[in-house]
Amino acid sequence: MRGEPGRRVVVTGLGVVSGIGIGAAEFLAGLRAGQSAAGPITAFDTEGFDHSMACEVKDFDPARWIRNLELRSLGRASQFSVAAARMAVADAGFQESALRDAPCLVSVGTTDGESGDLDHLVEVEVDLGPELMEPAVARRVPAGRLSAAIAQEFGLTRVEAVTLPTACAAGNYAVGYGFDAIRGGDVDVALCGGADALCRKTFTGFYRLGTIAPERCQPFDKDRKGILTGEGAGMLVLESLESALARGARIYAEVLGYGLNCDADHPVAPDQDSVARCMRLALDNARVKAEEVDFISAHGTGTRANDITEARAIRQVFGDAAPPRTVSIKSMIGHSMGAAGALASIACALALTEGFIPPTINHVETDPECGLDCVPNQAVDADLRIVQNNGLAFGGNNAVVIFGKRGADWS
Repeated sequence: MRGEPGRRVVVTGLGVVSGIGIGAAEFLAGLRAGQSAAGPITAFDTEGFDHSMACEVKDFDPARWIRNLELRSLGRASQFSVAAARMAVADAGFQESALRDAPCLVSVGTTDGESGDLDHLVEVEVDLGPELMEPAVARRVPAGRLSAAIAQEFGLTRVEAVTLPTACAAGNYAVGYGFDAIRGGDVDVALCGGADALCRKTFTGFYRLGTIAPERCQPFDKDRKGILTGEGAGMLVLESLESALARGARIYAEVLGYGLNCDADHPVAPDQDSVARCMRLALDNARVKAEEVDFISAHGTGTRANDITEARAIRQVFGDAAPPRTVSIKSMIGHSMGAAGALASIACALALTEGFIPPTINHVETDPECGLDCVPNQAVDADLRIVQNNGLAFGGNNAVVIFGKRGADWS
């Protein structure tokens, strides 16, 4: 449905915890260089698995970012989300005292919440019995902690804090939620994004589905073998254009619109027509024509089913002749689940600001059934105006966000 006119919504702050960099500057450098975060899993015991590579976050020190909450009260995913939020707020130039009493939204998407802690509690129950479960760890488990902890860290007094568990599309859901809240005048500031930490449950689930790659993620390559699980967090500060201009804030991009749908057709298999409908909903909501999109940040997991289905849906919407260049940053950072859409949104904002398209690395030969220019292995300079970010999740939950470059009509 076409969105009603309202306040224009812009991105003024970015916070990143990822396998290729912590902070927007490191993340940008990693994207430009086509870095890979792939390596042997250290988060849990992988004995019994034939292969066990993933894209973990290295050298993350939560004490550097988390100042007001006890670190032991937060699981790894919540630590990621709070740290990324603090980075984003600082990047946006907000004084915490001013933010504290402003009407705010915190929306965080996730797949697993604190499944690493759940893994631990299950192991304790099996080995030692439920009476020996650690109360501090049990208190960390609720997924709502990912957003509530941000509100508590900043002492926000006029806040709506929501956690959206819509799996691999959740980061885009969170951005769309913030877009509506700012555009409608419900809040002054929205902290939006996603977070997840590596856990045994998710890795094992994908492994049993036969979709874990043995060494590397190769989206759209004819010899791709599946995903690598990842972790991290991405948080964006959204505010109205008027507010950003009044503050003299740096503006990375404008959120032009988004689309959501849920086909509920199959638990794990994507539906081409549904994905195409979601892209059309987003373009319509953003008042953007298909031919105006300069590149697509694809969901691009590297599985046989996803890449072919998503590529066909893209051609269904944009035409077979010359669909936009389509990349997958999961080739670099793995599939970070609920953080995936948020980190890709940040990549889109940086691409618009810096004038480049990040590469799809590990690429040898494009699958002819995909038939896309996936910007193989090396970033390319590009004068970008409009970019599209796809997020597709189990259960047919799809979310697509459209971003635009800072306009010449902005003072």
